Formats: sequence, structure tokens, C-alpha cells
Amino acid sequence: MFQWSKKVVKSVTFEPGVADESLLALVESHLEKDPQKTFSDLCKEALWQSLCVPESVRPAPKPAAATVTQGVEQKILEQKIAALQSQIANVEERFFAKEANRLEMLEQQLIQLSQQVAQLAIMLNNVSTTSPPTPQQVSAIEVINHTSIPNHAAATPSQEVDPVISRISQFLDDF
Repeated sequence: MFQWSKKVVKSVTFEPGVADESLLALVESHLEKDPQKTFSDLCKEALWQSLCVPESVRPAPKPAAATVTQGVEQKILEQKIAALQSQIANVEERFFAKEANRLEMLEQQLIQLSQQVAQLAIMLNNVSTTSPPTPQQVSAIEVINHTSIPNHAAATPSQEVDPVISRISQFLDDF
């Protein structure tokens, strides 16, 4: 019996006739439609059909071409995923940097406000413990009354202020 080597190459010759040229044109157009198939695959399919071999006995088509295509598609998808992950990381980095900056600004403002409140509390304690407040203390009290202390808390110190001082404070405001 004749033994085949692992890979046997047979040639197909197309003659310069109308039938062969039209067959060759059909083969080329079919291969253009399905670029994963080779001429060898097409010839094998034709032989299986022409020899009337049932499809259940025929070998499955080569998955190699499909595997190569899937591998290329998978690499493209992985590249796209990597690019998206990089973009997300950049957005997160910018967002966290902006939020950290805002947090630092808020902390600085809170420190400033707490320092101002402490200074105002010291001034209020000095005003309440000393008998006649100085013009600077009077203006500080007015600043307190007009800015950060609520009206119910500001009403008590203004009632204790001497009427003479309140008249003098008007001149200080104008000055």
C-alpha cells in the first residue's frame, strides 16, 4: 500500500480556456470573501463534496485560522482595555489632586476662622473684664456684631457698652 508523507503537495493547473479561467475567477472571488480559508481548504471541501462523503464523516474545518483571528481580536481588545484603564487612572489622579487641593484650602480657611474666633473671644473677655474699652476694642466689638457672631450673642455686649463710648464709636467708624 502507498504511504503518504506528512505533508503532500499536489498542484492544480488552470488552462487558458474559458471554463478554467471562469473557475479560477470564482475561486479567487470565494477566497476574497473568506480570507481565513486557503486554496487548499477550498480544494479539500470540493473533493469531499465531489466524492459524496457524508458531512458526519468529514473532518472539522481547521480552527487555526479562527484561532489566529481570535488571537488578533483578543490582542486588540486587550490594548483597548489597557488604554481605557490608563485614561481612567489619569482621570482619577486629576480628580483626587483637585479634591486634595480643595481639602487643603478648606483646612486653611478653618484654621484662619478658628484663629479669628479665638482672637475675638480674647477681645470679648478683655472688654467684659475691663471697665472702659479702648476705641480699638469698641471697633472690634462692632466688627464682631456685624460679622460672625449671631444676633442673640451680640446683643449682650452691646447692652453693656456705655452711651458715651457708643457716640465715640460713631466717630471712629467715620474716621
